[in-house]
Amino acid sequence: MHFAPDTEDALVFAVALCNTVPSASRSGEDELATADQVADFVIAQKYSGRIDRDATELREVHETRERLRRTWSLSRDDAAVEVNAMLADANARPYLMRHDGFDWHLHATAQDAPLAERIRVEVALALVDVIRSGETGRLRVCAADDCTGLLLDLSRNGSKRFCSVRCGNRMNMVAFRKRQGE
Repeated sequence: MHFAPDTEDALVFAVALCNTVPSASRSGEDELATADQVADFVIAQKYSGRIDRDATELREVHETRERLRRTWSLSRDDAAVEVNAMLADANARPYLMRHDGFDWHLHATAQDAPLAERIRVEVALALVDVIRSGETGRLRVCAADDCTGLLLDLSRNGSKRFCSVRCGNRMNMVAFRKRQGE
């Protein structure tokens, strides 16, 4: 499945953000437990704009992360309602922008808007494309029994089941051991 580059970038970012919760992270801990961790994360993801590094931003990013995690698994119709709400909450007004080495792409909030708002709006804009193209089935939760990681299936045949190779290998080993015991 192919989406516009900025759509894919926002969806990949959303997966990375949402998979920082303890039940989905590699460490088993909240990988965004501090304001500095949030700042380091968004900088590493090449996210532009204002970063405050304070308790308010940390709380709002956590709330956004949970809102996006919930939205990921909604039906197409319910996701559309939630996306519309995210855009309306931010009084989003889409416009094209080119900056920091990125070609023309959509923004809908000011670069100096709060980080969590920019995240919600950019992911909501990406989800608009997913919903319009009828591809919400490409947004999934990891099939591993002990993981709540999110995944974005961009494979040609839409068969991706695990959020990482680690989860896939672990579940394949479980299945292999089960077959060997039979």
